[in-house]
Amino acid sequence: MNEQEAREQLQVLREQLNTYNYQYHVLDNPTVSDTEYDQKMKQLKELETAFPELITPDSPSQRVGGPPLEAFEKVTHRVPMLSLSNAFNEGDVKDFDRRVREGLGEETVTYVCELKIDGLAISLRYQDGLFVQGATRGDGETGEDITSNLKTIKSIPLRIKDHSAMEVRGEAYMPQQAFARLNEAREQNGEALFANPRNAAAGSLRQLNPQIAAQRQLDIFLYAVGEWESGTLESHSERLTYLQELGFKTNPEWRKCQGIDEVLDFVHEWVEKRAALSYDIDGIVIKVDNLEAQEQLGFTAKSPRWATAYKFPAEEAVTKLIDVELSVGRTGVVTPTAILEPVKVAGTIVQRASLHNEDLIKEKDIRIGDTVTIKKAGDIIPEVIQVVIDQRPEGLEAFSMPKECPSCQDELVRIEGEVALRCINPNCPAQLQEGLIHFVSRLAMNIDGLGEKVIEQLYRESYVHTIADLYRLEREKLLQLERMGEKSVDNLLAAIEKSKENSLERLLFGLGIRYVGSKAAKTLAAHFRTMEKLQAASLEDLIAVDEIGDKMADSIVQYFEDEKVQKLLAELKELGLNMEYNGPNLADISSDSIFADKTVVLTGKLTIYTRQEAKQQIEALGGKVTGSVSKKTDLVIAGEEAGSKLTKARELEIEVWEEEQLQTALEGDTTS
Repeated sequence: MNEQEAREQLQVLREQLNTYNYQYHVLDNPTVSDTEYDQKMKQLKELETAFPELITPDSPSQRVGGPPLEAFEKVTHRVPMLSLSNAFNEGDVKDFDRRVREGLGEETVTYVCELKIDGLAISLRYQDGLFVQGATRGDGETGEDITSNLKTIKSIPLRIKDHSAMEVRGEAYMPQQAFARLNEAREQNGEALFANPRNAAAGSLRQLNPQIAAQRQLDIFLYAVGEWESGTLESHSERLTYLQELGFKTNPEWRKCQGIDEVLDFVHEWVEKRAALSYDIDGIVIKVDNLEAQEQLGFTAKSPRWATAYKFPAEEAVTKLIDVELSVGRTGVVTPTAILEPVKVAGTIVQRASLHNEDLIKEKDIRIGDTVTIKKAGDIIPEVIQVVIDQRPEGLEAFSMPKECPSCQDELVRIEGEVALRCINPNCPAQLQEGLIHFVSRLAMNIDGLGEKVIEQLYRESYVHTIADLYRLEREKLLQLERMGEKSVDNLLAAIEKSKENSLERLLFGLGIRYVGSKAAKTLAAHFRTMEKLQAASLEDLIAVDEIGDKMADSIVQYFEDEKVQKLLAELKELGLNMEYNGPNLADISSDSIFADKTVVLTGKLTIYTRQEAKQQIEALGGKVTGSVSKKTDLVIAGEEAGSKLTKARELEIEVWEEEQLQTALEGDTTS
């Protein structure tokens, strides 16, 4: 077969397979057997292997592929992905309608009601009809580029017939059957179970390896247009119809409603019918249908005035409280948790529920052996809301919190102004273990291979009691532990050794100083630069730092005055841990630096630097590196095979450098 024949055959196969995908995954109406589909896919891959130069981005073979990513790039949404205001009852819905009618000066408004899918909000960008980028909602302004993972969702078309620049938005979700299969497999493998389909979908789309995402059987419903170069439709309902015509999967259960009474009828209908769906919903989205009216109503700082989300009431269930389990957290707070007879609530089996604190238990008079009503707040967190008093057996004793710590048996105290009971023993085993888990976590020292179960094992075997002990672990001893082979031990020790190089802010956060989160840790590290200077800082010195309040400053001073802390830090320094901030000193950056206050985008394949190296060096010279090109971008660094970002930079007439120019700037020519 020559190249032209292969090209023609590939075109036929791709069209057939894309049609089969659409019929199966969008229309739910398969027209060929799995065997026939697999045979066509095999032919396609064999031809593409023989003629790799003929592989196209929209080929069905490209839905899963490519090496795992190191990290997700950031994406700035050209049109912000705002959240919706919430309505929790009929009164809230009627208030929304009143505000809309007053804003438009109309007596009756036409709305579109849609099911609120309980998944992960995403955007899909198409250029010249080709799917070029997919992103998470993130904070509404900036999300993460998850294109490779979204390509694994077979109901997302890789090519559409509308060739104008277009961004569509929707909700990626995990069907209930796929969720059940996933958790069953995780249970068999001894892995932690996902709490609900939404968490599973979000976790799947944030896998750095697209092949893992592909195994999770995700799906999607599209419901909006964010940006559309040639859009001429006049209503949201017309847009939904057009999205379906383009081959997008839209949820069929939407309805145009004339006035708020029809809206409420739709709401009541789905409160009753939601349990029959094969996917989770947590409410109804209500939107003004007319697009000109939407524009007239506009937006608040956080949400559109022309839409709201009616949230279903939290689902309740009645069960029996078997016991109260007490756990000691990293800061010594003792938290009670209800142990329940298993009961199904909002689609999941619940066996534990929050009791919050002793005051709440007393206020609700909750006793072990009671029949209780529980609910999932926001359909996520189970909590005990009340006791069914008329079902209380005789003789049940009132519950009282212990006076001693369940872990170390030291006396518990209640600090003035707090409702929680707290263990203040610094050598409490539970606190030490939780502290170790926190220290190695992703935002702290980020030590791969030291998960919660490994920490528990090391603590149980008395290999570690303090943070410093982690850096004294011996290879021979680790090899004696269960599920610890030579490769995993070597990888673990290498990760521990590498963590010694971490910048000061990671160590500060990992130490678990009360009130000091990851952001405050970075602020402190950037200001004081070294652990020694931070230790010596007075209360006044700390309060003078932006974003450091009196309460946090007082906690920091008390922490560093502790002799045990001073001893620990001396040990860590002796063990080789870095005690300095590795980030840029903004005060030292010259305003003449070529990168000072500049927004820079890296695109294409860099050969002189890794992306991380280039990013760090640019930021050290006062620049800000972002993941997408916009009017706010000052400079684009284009490596080999630079694509759409370079094209957009040229369209916006943004300055573009080759990597050699970046090298020249970083190696000395850093001022203008």
